[in-house]
Amino acid sequence: MTMQRNRPLGVVFDLDGVIVDSFAVMRQAFDLAYAEVVGEGHPPFEEYNKHLGRYFPDIMRIMGLPLAMEEPFVRESYRLAGEVEVHDGVRDTIATLRERGHRIAVATGKSGPRARSLLRTLGLIDLFDVVIGSDEIAHPKPAPDIVLHAMDVLDVPADRSMMIGDAVTDLQSAQAAGVTAVAAVWGCEGDTADLLAAGPDVVLERPEELLALCPSAVAVEASA
Repeated sequence: MTMQRNRPLGVVFDLDGVIVDSFAVMRQAFDLAYAEVVGEGHPPFEEYNKHLGRYFPDIMRIMGLPLAMEEPFVRESYRLAGEVEVHDGVRDTIATLRERGHRIAVATGKSGPRARSLLRTLGLIDLFDVVIGSDEIAHPKPAPDIVLHAMDVLDVPADRSMMIGDAVTDLQSAQAAGVTAVAAVWGCEGDTADLLAAGPDVVLERPEELLALCPSAVAVEASA
């Protein structure tokens, strides 16, 4: 008998919309921050939602909103973290990927401390080798920096790495980094036309479908 082993894959996840359903919490935090900083009027959350995946200050600049909204938005996000839900199937899927010997990261538009705090609150932090926020790299998504940094930490080359996201910026970051771009549509709200038009290499409707792309890298016995 001989031992056969596939090489580990680098699996990089976006956070919001892919691992967790934070939509309702983000809406509450955004609405409160808008009321606190801007004042009266309808908070343009629908437009904000179109830019998810980007770093919050970058979204404020794109939308022409005060950067001062970040402080109350972050404050409320921390306060409401316990209300964020983990998408069905995600926890078990990531646990299985770890059991199969793969290396796993989070690359998120959130700041690193806030992302790690949320994952700790939800009991998920130990599933990941590294969690990288947009404040911890030079250029956030759609630039490739955050994916390249994840690959470097995981010590896995581009041809054995993938980025799983639910936003166009996730796919653009993956494509610029030269890794497999995977569109996760299980948490998408409404129309996915823009996401699909971004040209993902793979489209997944359920987290469990990821397992078919990631065979075990753990040594198994095989016939000589």
